Amino acid sequence: MPGTIAAGQRAELAQRSLDHFWGAPAPQLFDNVDPSGPGSNDTFNYWWLAHVVDARLDAYLRTGEVARRDEAERTVANIVERNEGSLFNDYFDDMLWLALACHRLARAGAGQEHLAAAVRIWDHVVEHGWNAELGASLAWRKQQLYYKNTPANGPLIILSLRLARDTGEKRYLEIAQQAYAWLSATLVDPRTGFVEDGINRHGDGKIDTQWRFTYNQGLVVGANVELFRTTGETGYLERAVRTAQVAIAELSDGVVFVDEGDGGDEGLFKGVYYRYLGQLLAVAPGAHPALEDFVRSSTATLWESCFDGTWLRASNDWRTASEGPVAYSTQLSAIMALELAAALDEGRAPGLLVG
Repeated sequence: MPGTIAAGQRAELAQRSLDHFWGAPAPQLFDNVDPSGPGSNDTFNYWWLAHVVDARLDAYLRTGEVARRDEAERTVANIVERNEGSLFNDYFDDMLWLALACHRLARAGAGQEHLAAAVRIWDHVVEHGWNAELGASLAWRKQQLYYKNTPANGPLIILSLRLARDTGEKRYLEIAQQAYAWLSATLVDPRTGFVEDGINRHGDGKIDTQWRFTYNQGLVVGANVELFRTTGETGYLERAVRTAQVAIAELSDGVVFVDEGDGGDEGLFKGVYYRYLGQLLAVAPGAHPALEDFVRSSTATLWESCFDGTWLRASNDWRTASEGPVAYSTQLSAIMALELAAALDEGRAPGLLVG
């Protein structure tokens, strides 16, 4: 019966199901959707692949199997190969996701060239995207330097603080502090901690309040956790908890997050929340049972709905079985959540390779 399968086994089966349903011959690596059809692989999803690296590193942490780390390394190589030999593209958030994954790879002992790649991306992003429009902060992409959002500034804060602790270089800390100040003042509700997506997308100074996404909440949780790790100031943890809680209150039914859309990118949003919720739970083990309960209840619902007795094929709404074409981004969110549930079940610190 599904209920008898341990959390670690569930995570492992979700990882294997990614390959079973979406695995494709090189250089594609994964079909964008299952079942794949004409034109479904026309888009190169750089940032989805960056999260594959993180997912494989989660499996490496759980199992200790070097083969899992090797899979993560091969995924980085695949991104660079398909990106015409370059780490860089037009989207600052895309590049930062890869930089965060490369940083973890280096922490996992895969080689200092991955740390160098993370630093190269950081340098490129700050050189080409950091500007004073609406306050010192990072733009979303090179073609819209006036448009600022959480998906770009959140990963920049997290990566900058990790590099600051690695190197002791003030430039990383200074950028992190400025980006955090801007994000907190511009897109975080001071009463509730709820995080909006972005501002000035159309050059009109307006905030996109209609885009209420889990991954924005996760990024601010992660930014606050990294500031706590860097400074030791517990106020940052209090802010992280507040945002983690308001995400559940505003974006879930109390058990699972509701469907955020099926455009592909949306499938990954929940996974970002779970990844950085895991970081919060790692620095405060046992201190937030309600948040841990949400991880367990939501992943139990996912399992009951989407495990067919052999494989797990996630849906965008974890309350229902998956039907029709499903993007592998959706499966990645399921993997991240199940890996977090496994870490909690086994008494491990989630995402340990961050410093």
